[in-house]
Amino acid sequence: MTDPFHGFDLENPELPKAIKKHAMESGGYPYEDKLDSEIYEAQMYALQKQLVLLQAHLAKSGERVMIVFEGRDAAGKGGTIKTYLENLNPRYNLIAALPKPNDRESTQWYFQRYVDWLPAAGETVLFDRSWYNRAGVERVMGFCTPEQTEHFLEEAPEFEKRITRDGIHFFKFWLSIGREMQLKRFHDRRHDPLKVWKLSPIDIEALGKWDAYSVARDEMLKRTDSAHAPWTVIRANDKRRGRINVIQTVLERLDFAGKDKKAIGDIDPKIALSAGDFLAMKKTD
Repeated sequence: MTDPFHGFDLENPELPKAIKKHAMESGGYPYEDKLDSEIYEAQMYALQKQLVLLQAHLAKSGERVMIVFEGRDAAGKGGTIKTYLENLNPRYNLIAALPKPNDRESTQWYFQRYVDWLPAAGETVLFDRSWYNRAGVERVMGFCTPEQTEHFLEEAPEFEKRITRDGIHFFKFWLSIGREMQLKRFHDRRHDPLKVWKLSPIDIEALGKWDAYSVARDEMLKRTDSAHAPWTVIRANDKRRGRINVIQTVLERLDFAGKDKKAIGDIDPKIALSAGDFLAMKKTD
């Protein structure tokens, strides 16, 4: 399990100093340190109070919210979802984390098994990975053909147009991390007995496919970013800043009783980017 990058060896309990030193700044990340914990806790408390108000509004109005989280392995999708839901009612705020399709599902229309998870009145559904598996991991790992990937990239915007036309508030987040940060997080998982279950054989195989994932990501963002279903790229080397900006993005776009713009705060333009702005950057992950 040796990666040529900085002589990285996942099995070695000692993380190379170069990776540890450069993890936060990797991928051109704009901050040197994590957001101060006290500032984070205060901001997050204010945001979660706003989420509770949003939840009450959705229950009363019957409006529906759908949030897709994508990103490389260890980008922080699960942790962000957990933080978003921390103080919300699990009856109306659901996680969709689908396993690989079974034999029957693999013969269905590709989007079919995801349709069952679309929100009902008053619900918010958060997808921990989604149909975009086809444009990312399935493409890179050879689990689908180039023709299937091409068909998906053509069809996804149309599928999402139907979601939004039906009145669902739809968000798509790509959590972006630098390579050293991914290596650090993989290493942390491998050597923490409480987190080792998060590390899968596919994660390990992906270590040597960084560039292939970058190519797949860039094409996916270019071809599936749309006016009705835009991507928001969250630079997530610092999980604290990433989580705050995800929640701010959702709250900013929705109207609800008791909405407090001051409590929500300003989205950080260095952390939350449009797909176009992200792709235009010279330093990307």
